[in-house]
Parts: sequence; structure tokens; C-alpha cells
Amino acid sequence: MNRNLLSFIEASPSAFHAVENVKNELKALGFNELCEGEKWCIEKGKGYFVIRGGSSVIAFKVPEDDFSGFMISAAHSDSPAFKLKENPEVKDKFYVRLGVEKYGGMIDSTWLDRPLSIAGRVLVKSEKGVATHLVDFKEPCALIPNVAIHLNRKANEGVSLNASVDLLPFVSLSDEDFSLNEKLSQLIDGEKEDILAADLFLYNCEKGVCWGDFVSAPRLDDLQCVFASLKAFKEAEAKASMPVLAVFDNEEVGSSTRQGADSDLMSITLKKLAFSLGLSESDFFQRIANSMLLSCDNAHGVHPNHSEMTDSNHQCRLNGGVVVKFNANQSYCTDALSSAVLKRICEKAEVKTQPYTNRADIRGGSTLGNISGTQLSLLSADIGLAQLAMHSSFETAGSKDTEDMSKLLKEFFETSLKVKSQGEIEIL
Repeated sequence: MNRNLLSFIEASPSAFHAVENVKNELKALGFNELCEGEKWCIEKGKGYFVIRGGSSVIAFKVPEDDFSGFMISAAHSDSPAFKLKENPEVKDKFYVRLGVEKYGGMIDSTWLDRPLSIAGRVLVKSEKGVATHLVDFKEPCALIPNVAIHLNRKANEGVSLNASVDLLPFVSLSDEDFSLNEKLSQLIDGEKEDILAADLFLYNCEKGVCWGDFVSAPRLDDLQCVFASLKAFKEAEAKASMPVLAVFDNEEVGSSTRQGADSDLMSITLKKLAFSLGLSESDFFQRIANSMLLSCDNAHGVHPNHSEMTDSNHQCRLNGGVVVKFNANQSYCTDALSSAVLKRICEKAEVKTQPYTNRADIRGGSTLGNISGTQLSLLSADIGLAQLAMHSSFETAGSKDTEDMSKLLKEFFETSLKVKSQGEIEIL
């Protein structure tokens, strides 16, 4: 399991690559790709997926018979990284550096003195308009160096890093003939004059490792949940409910993009699907009322050196089971009702859970659950897997937890709900 997880992460250096890998796995199983701009002809008993922006995907398995609702998992494809600027080359008399911006809330210092590479997408002229190529330099080609302690005697006293000064990677000496577009054109086997635009990111190209009871790798947040969700989705049967897999981009920067969880991608996809199957609007809303969404995004494990940073009654262990997240101000969407339903499903899956909430005096982050709820209101819960060093360029999680998440989500996809009243739900 963990070897496959690390292979998936290594093959997914950007959100575009992650979604391409999801797409390829689904196509290998016979899923059909849909286009938002075309009419959909959906057949019962088949699987489909739709991609928006190249970095978000929603897939679903249509049951052979009528279905009662949608059982949806949502994870995100992006991770904090440095995004290259439009004109990235910065040349002085010593080095060629790359101009970058911070994407998401990263731990800056973890990017220093690491072998870095570049990946993303390149948009080029085509015969009829514009075409997209995914690119990955694969090999180390950049580095952000620390200042030697001899030149900065306060280096171990806490240093504030300026994104425009301290965090620029260098790629070559100034007397070398470096051209990013030239290198991109070689990767896509095209002409550099045909390159129109690009979304390129630095990534830590160190390979993930399994050690002891743990797994360490770049981008565990949130590719660990993407991987577990995809595995469960592939194995699940479409029974009385319809399994839906959602992977959104731009969670790390607020989700308010055309391919983020705060877009209409989910609502439009499910409505087009329902209408293509001949359901009325009333039929659609009836199924929404009997649906549930699990927002799957990794959680903070208790730190080995700083257990005081987590609430004493909510310290989540790596390999301690699936984390269920709570927040009084609804940064997480779990409430008592969704938590109770989730616990019954976990019982069926024989998967342990552990609750998490932030210390009352520490502001936590947010994730997909409530954001997606602004577009489509569903019974929802926020879950994840405990990890250390979230938003570091190299993170650590439990070696057993991916399997637990996958077991839970398979059971979840195969479950159906019937809302009897606002306080009573049948779990079938």
C-alpha cells in the first residue's frame, strides 16, 4: 500500500499531474471522460469523470438501478509550493535565479538546501487554438541555499525569510546560457516561440521513504487522501447510492477559483448527471437530501516534542485511526449528526476514529467541507489522517493510516442513507 502511495506521489509533482494520474487510472478501468461543454449521455452501470482546469476532477459510478443519493468524498490535488513568475529569469553577474511567489502557507525553511525540480503545464499554439502539455523536469535543477552560519551568526536564533530575497532559487551560473523556455520547448518537443503561457511550480524531488511505523514524503497533504480515496472508489460497488470521487485544486489558497471547491463544479456535475438520467429537479433535490460528503484532508498529529500545542483531550496519534475534525466556528463542517452517521459507518468498516479540535487559543486552518457546502448543501463531515510537519516540503504520516482511510471510504461509498427526519437517519 505505502509503496504504491509513494509511487503516486512521485508521479504527481503538481496538481495537474495528480489529476492526470487519477484520469489514467480511471480510464484503465473503462471510465468515460465527459466534457462540460458538450451534451452528456449517461448510461446506467457505467463510470464517468469530468475534469475542469486540468487540476480538478469529479468521477462517479452510475448504479444499474435507481439510486437514493450521492456518497461523495472530496480531497485536494494541490500542496504549498513556489510558483514561477511570468518572466522568471533573474540574472546578475554571478547567478541566474528564478523569480517565484509563495503558493499557500508553506514552512519556508524546509525548502532551503533541498534538491528542487520544476513541474506544471505549458500552453502552446496549436493549429486551431491552444494546446496543453504537462511538463516535469524530474531531475534536480534548482536550489535555495541557506546563508552560512559564519556569515549569519544568528541563524539558529530564528530567522525571518524574505520571499523576494531569501527564497529565490538559483539554477545556473550567470555565464551559462540558461533559457527556461528553451528547456520547456525541449520537454514538449516544440518551438519556444509557440509557448503562450505556463503554470510552473518548484517541487521537492526527494523520494518518499517508508521507515519503522511511518511514511515520509513530499505532498502527503493531501495526496495521501487523494490516493486512499481513489483506491476506495475503484474498489467500491455502486449499490443503492452513487459513489462520487471529487479532487479539487486550489484548496491551499482558499478554493475560490473556477476549479476550486468554492466553484460550481460539483453542483453542475451532479445536476447534469441527474438530468441526463431523466430525473426532474425535484428528484435531484430529493437525492441530495439523502446524500453525504466526506471532506478528506490530513490532520495534525500530536508532535513528539511539542504535545502542548494540541488540546490535551484531542491529541491524535499517527496510526491511531481516521481523524474526525471539529470546530465550534465551523472551520470544519462536522457536527453531531454527521459525526454520529460517520461513526456507524466506521463501525461497519471496522476502522477506528479519533476526534481532533484545535486548542481554544490557537487558530486552525480550514478545508473543503464548508467551502463546498456554499455551493451544494449536504450532510458533511471533515476527516483526515494524522501527520507531522503539515505544509513542510517533506512530511510524515503513519504507515497504517492510508489503509484505514481506504477501508472507511469503500464502506462509505457502498452505504446509502435515508433521512427520516432532521434527527433520524437510516444507514443502509
